[in-house]
Amino acid sequence: MARIEKYFKRVDPDSSHPPEVGVDSNTKRRCVSINMDDLPTDPGLRVPISNYSPNTQDQIRRHYLQQGPCQPKIHEFPPKYFRGVDRRFNIEWYDQFPTWLEYSINKDSAFCLYCYLFKQNKGKQGGGQTFVSKGFSNWKKRETFALHVGKHDSSHYECYKKCEALMNEKQQIQHILLKKENKDRKNYRVRLTASVESIRFLLRQGLAFRGHDESEDSNNQGNFLELLKFLADHNEEVRAVVLKNAPENLRLTSPKIQKDIVNACAVETISVIIKDMEDVIFSILVDESRDVSIKEQMVVMFRYVDKKGYVIERFIGIEHVESTTSISLKIAIDKLFSKHGLSISRLRGQGYDGASNMSGEFNGLKSIIMKENECAFYVHCFAHQLQLALMGVAKKHDIIGTFLTVVSNVVNIVGASSKRRDILREKQAAQVIEALKCGKLSSGKGLNQENGIKRPCETRWGSHFGTLVSFTIMFSSILDVLEEITSDSLNSDQKYEASIMLQLVQTYDFIFSLHLVKNILGITNELSQVLQKGDQDIVNAMDLVKVCKEQLQVMRDNGWNSLVEEVSNFCVEFNIDVINIDGMYCAQGKSRRRAPKLTNFHYFRIDFFNSVIDLQLQELNNRFNEANTELLLCLACLSPNNSFYAFDKKKLLRPAQLYPHDFSIVDLRVLEFQLQTYVDDLRSHAEFS
Repeated sequence: MARIEKYFKRVDPDSSHPPEVGVDSNTKRRCVSINMDDLPTDPGLRVPISNYSPNTQDQIRRHYLQQGPCQPKIHEFPPKYFRGVDRRFNIEWYDQFPTWLEYSINKDSAFCLYCYLFKQNKGKQGGGQTFVSKGFSNWKKRETFALHVGKHDSSHYECYKKCEALMNEKQQIQHILLKKENKDRKNYRVRLTASVESIRFLLRQGLAFRGHDESEDSNNQGNFLELLKFLADHNEEVRAVVLKNAPENLRLTSPKIQKDIVNACAVETISVIIKDMEDVIFSILVDESRDVSIKEQMVVMFRYVDKKGYVIERFIGIEHVESTTSISLKIAIDKLFSKHGLSISRLRGQGYDGASNMSGEFNGLKSIIMKENECAFYVHCFAHQLQLALMGVAKKHDIIGTFLTVVSNVVNIVGASSKRRDILREKQAAQVIEALKCGKLSSGKGLNQENGIKRPCETRWGSHFGTLVSFTIMFSSILDVLEEITSDSLNSDQKYEASIMLQLVQTYDFIFSLHLVKNILGITNELSQVLQKGDQDIVNAMDLVKVCKEQLQVMRDNGWNSLVEEVSNFCVEFNIDVINIDGMYCAQGKSRRRAPKLTNFHYFRIDFFNSVIDLQLQELNNRFNEANTELLLCLACLSPNNSFYAFDKKKLLRPAQLYPHDFSIVDLRVLEFQLQTYVDDLRSHAEFS
């Protein structure tokens, strides 16, 4: 019976639940929508083969035979009391019956794989259903296993022969009927290899497969077909069997075939990644994503250290989720871990963006995971731009949200065409010339370069800050362009929109918002740029975080008067009405009777100035709290720069104390000496320095 063992594909036992069983109205039997990954491995949880549709029974049998018998070895087998003696399942029995003996953790019983797959229910004949559905657990009578096998005419032997015939495709009727000549087989392999190699190339380069017009008379049939034609043009063997020279129903170029090959590549790639990880500790990076069909999805990446000591990041896949709530994301992560045989106990880090469902203090995804594994510390993903997060927080303030919308609209109107951009340049050049004549600007090499106003982009570093700086410098030119568009009688839609924007930008509220947001982004801009660098200096980044917090706090406490003076001077320069800061505030768009009774000082200082800065400070504190800041600073002591100049043994012992499951008290004492020996050893090598 050992001959059938060559078909086994060993996997770890899985005690998953049986699939849902429905009713087939044609066959009057229960059938399932087959997903082989959902079939239970534990024999005690399987449903009878006869319950499946006849059309899928052989497919299920072949799957179980390829997996091999369920033989859990790392399991504490429970004892049973037999006449004063405790007996239990013996793991050595696997060696005696390696191809058919199975053990069910769920039922603490032994089963027969062959009999489960093919034995007919004939009452008590042939041993009945003991090794099929009930299970054998009388560990005292181990000779029953040999009796079950029997001789060449036993029921067990008949089931074994059927299993062997099922797996030997060359003896099946279907194979005999569809048998092809050796030449056809070779041609098919060449054709399939050409398609696979083309797809592998496109996957590596991240290129699209399909073309707009894939008909035979098209000049560009798409990357896949064009690459396949290229291979055919440079290889006579490939040319003879692909495209027009292939059978009409066996060209292996249809979108369905392409997707099947891509899915196979994805499965094999992930299998290699999981195998490379083995049992190492790792971190998880998660972000939300939507496809073109607006379905909620979750992008997952793993970060771990390989055997050579390199930090590796691997994209695992995109998981569909019903919603982006923290509970839904946690369920999706659990399914992903279960699918790849990973344990959440090996998780040592989490990285998400600043969304509340991810990093919420009480109900966020990071909090839910840390309840199961307290060592899975959350560190904010640096790849998520700080500027983007700060702008998102600022937009929560109604006035700032309105201000940024106006800025975006003005930039779109002014830069809508090349003609308007040329007008903006001309206006700006004329003002520079006028300023040079008046002595406001000095001339010289490299001075007074031509400026442009760029659109604020969510994914471009520092784009909002750059936009607001350009907006301030070119404010007069922007007003001139808006006035010119307003007087243009040809484009009525843009004319009315420009007229509205012209009124809004010449208000004290807008100018105050412009300078406030510009100054805040100016404080955080350097930190935002540092966090995006590939070679991260963690100590410098954490120092900048501290500096940014201090500067924002100083601005909140002592920056009010200077900001009001800056705004007032700007308004006077461009003939914009300056409000009386001690007068009563009148909200735009509201009647004086219904407007809140507030002074301008209270509104702009308390409800606006302080409120916006407090939002920024809160976001920085949430991103860089004491726990993850301490963790990052401690890990920075391992930086090898300047022969481990930042090495600090006490700080390095602190992260080890944060992971009690990985470092015992004894390990911590030993680690103290190991760290010093390690650093001294490396410093002594000239090759390292």
